[in-house]
Amino acid sequence: MQFASMAKLAGVLAALTLALAPHAASAQDKTKIKVGISVGNAESTFEVVKKVAAREGLEIQLVVFSDYLQPNAALAAGDLDANAFQHVPYLESQIKARGYKIVPVGLTLTAPLGIYSKKYKSVDQLPNGATIGIQNDPSNGNRALLLLQKAGLIKLKPGAGENGVNATPLDVVDNPKKLKLVELDAAQLPRSLDDLAAASINNDYAFKAGLSLQKDTIAVEDPRGRYANVIATRAEDKDKPWVKKLVQAYQSEEVRKFIESEFKGSLVPAF
Repeated sequence: MQFASMAKLAGVLAALTLALAPHAASAQDKTKIKVGISVGNAESTFEVVKKVAAREGLEIQLVVFSDYLQPNAALAAGDLDANAFQHVPYLESQIKARGYKIVPVGLTLTAPLGIYSKKYKSVDQLPNGATIGIQNDPSNGNRALLLLQKAGLIKLKPGAGENGVNATPLDVVDNPKKLKLVELDAAQLPRSLDDLAAASINNDYAFKAGLSLQKDTIAVEDPRGRYANVIATRAEDKDKPWVKKLVQAYQSEEVRKFIESEFKGSLVPAF
């Protein structure tokens, strides 16, 4: 009787395993995913990524966003499977502010931040009292202030802007030219450039506005700095096979060569 009961139990477990197996496979092995990206250079880059991924059986549908808030909200809500538009410090600030369970899964490229101007050719030409636009989100605003400090235009109090502590204009302790720092939404900065002496503009928005990192900037971030962009997914998905395929497609030699030839140093592969 005991042997018969055990055999019956084994049969039930085997049947249950077979019943669940297709569902487990379908949940893990996606063949079609939605990826959120920002407007501009990411669109052309991901067209190459799509082709590489397709050869490995992964179809990518792109969802293009015009701001930096929606892609993480959409990913957290399940409307996207992944996004690729942000660096880790920005993601960390969003997680802290909104509680997202989102993690980076692979490096993409570095988009150096620039201080752009249509009126001046160098930081030395900026007049006293000039108005400088910077991003109003904590992470990119921090980048802008660090870049202004690197250019010798301002000085931040010790520790501000480093080790995960985002600086704000209130942290400026020395401002020899009495620059007026105006905080604006990142997407508005290119449109506001005509009314400003200069502005800190993210690479994708600058690209879309027809601005050149080489020709239109008076200060530029180190292209190999800590602000490399990443592919991000929900924490629960990070080890799934389709994530590995997505990252490998982006980090392929084909995509590397495209970035290097297409953007000529304004964007740098981070992998």
